[in-house]
Amino acid sequence: MVDQQWNGVRQRVAALGTQPASAKTFGSLGHRWTLEDPLADDELAELEAQMGVRLPDDYRNFLTSVGAGGAGPAYGLFPVRRVQGRWRWEGDGADLADLTMLARPFPDHGPDPEDLEALLVVRPEEEDFEEIEDFDDAIEAWDERWEPLMYAPERTAGAIVISHLGCAQREWLIISGIHRGTIWSDCRADDTDLVPLLDRAGKPVTFARWYIDWLQKAELTAHQPPTDA
Repeated sequence: MVDQQWNGVRQRVAALGTQPASAKTFGSLGHRWTLEDPLADDELAELEAQMGVRLPDDYRNFLTSVGAGGAGPAYGLFPVRRVQGRWRWEGDGADLADLTMLARPFPDHGPDPEDLEALLVVRPEEEDFEEIEDFDDAIEAWDERWEPLMYAPERTAGAIVISHLGCAQREWLIISGIHRGTIWSDCRADDTDLVPLLDRAGKPVTFARWYIDWLQKAELTAHQPPTDA
């Protein structure tokens, strides 16, 4: 059953591409308001069979009624494509997701939360060192422990990267587990953990809410009257 909330969305995105002010929307110069063709039902079935998991309903309906990727939040929605007979998501950082682990529940925390907490506590601070070279050495040693822990595949099991915000910041869609269907922010490049996107009421943002909110804001931006120079 097709989700009615996607009715007309593809046309609305195309219409935005014709508006002179649409370039004011962040990331639009990257995706250029272009959407991939939607997936056929048999293609979606093949994708899910390969991944060993059913995708969240609002996302799977988007794939078959709007497009397989393209125009969307930030620099666009990562497209899912069949390459040499295998399905995969493509985009900056898409390969961070382990596609063999999509059926595993996305964890509430990392595999070793106590180790992570301890590591955060002992992060070196520049004021603790008399020589900048000693501080640089300490940060390098800390990074060598931080990155393997933070980027362990188990931390993002059951999730895919769907968008890139620039500066190595990304957003994930949770596929499996109690957080299924929600969007999480990934700013690990800035030494912070993954966190769920929340609306103003503090509720987790679903894929549909994430995309429709972006579309509505883009339409408001594109139709703003020009300002006097």
